[in-house]
Amino acid sequence: MEQQPEFESILEAYPVRLANFEGPLDLLLHLIKKHEVNIYDIPIFTITKQYLEYIDLMQEMNLDVAGEFLVMAATLIHIKSRMLLPRADPAQEDPDEDPREALVRRLLEHQKFKAAAELLHERETLRSAQWTRPDGPIAEIAGEAPEPEIEVDLFSLITAFRAVVERSKQRPKVYLPSEQIPIEDRIEQLMAMLSETEACGFEDLFADVQSRAGMIVTFLAMLEMIRLKLIRVFQSGSMGPIRVYKRARPADAPKPLLDPEKRHADEVAAQELAAHARPDHEENE
Repeated sequence: MEQQPEFESILEAYPVRLANFEGPLDLLLHLIKKHEVNIYDIPIFTITKQYLEYIDLMQEMNLDVAGEFLVMAATLIHIKSRMLLPRADPAQEDPDEDPREALVRRLLEHQKFKAAAELLHERETLRSAQWTRPDGPIAEIAGEAPEPEIEVDLFSLITAFRAVVERSKQRPKVYLPSEQIPIEDRIEQLMAMLSETEACGFEDLFADVQSRAGMIVTFLAMLEMIRLKLIRVFQSGSMGPIRVYKRARPADAPKPLLDPEKRHADEVAAQELAAHARPDHEENE
């Protein structure tokens, strides 16, 4: 019986599971941070509109939007409808609770949990580095040179992707025959690009695609490369430019049947072999 690869060529058969990345509370915190609003006074109409737009985009990209994202969407719509109702007189002894308060409490609790988890991770990384190689230089302890940037979360990537799509609408229309490139082929192309430069801007990944479908395939290919630990993506500040770096693949990285790193190495080896064989063939003629 023929084994199936871990990722498929067909876009519709390639859902990216958001459980590997972030949850609905992370998306809300991202939107609050992006719009620089007070978490205790959330502009529920703006945030709900933005949240639903993100859900629509994620579904268009065939991201596997878990039920909890849709539950949160329903919660936001419910809060929004309650905010439209006349408010009780604050002078009453038992005024109604602000419909946003329960959500704010959940967001604050989640924010504290994330901060504690990140602190524990940093301490564990530092402790591991200290006990593993106490004498070595920082670059050897960390495995890589320190990055002056912060690692990007999923929703920052989606925000950047939305900006790329919006800018593409301003370019002159070029009508070409529709062709959907398989995701694994797009990964091969992106790896070839990064092999030449080691790093590039996020928008550079989309420079050679014109169609919306091609942009979605490129974005999904990048997410798969992150999952396979082929690249790392960093951002300058909370809303600064995003850069994509090729990385040395760790031993614990997932390795699907059609492993893109092996496929790329085989392709490079075949090209080198063909280049060496060509002069001999010409001499024989």
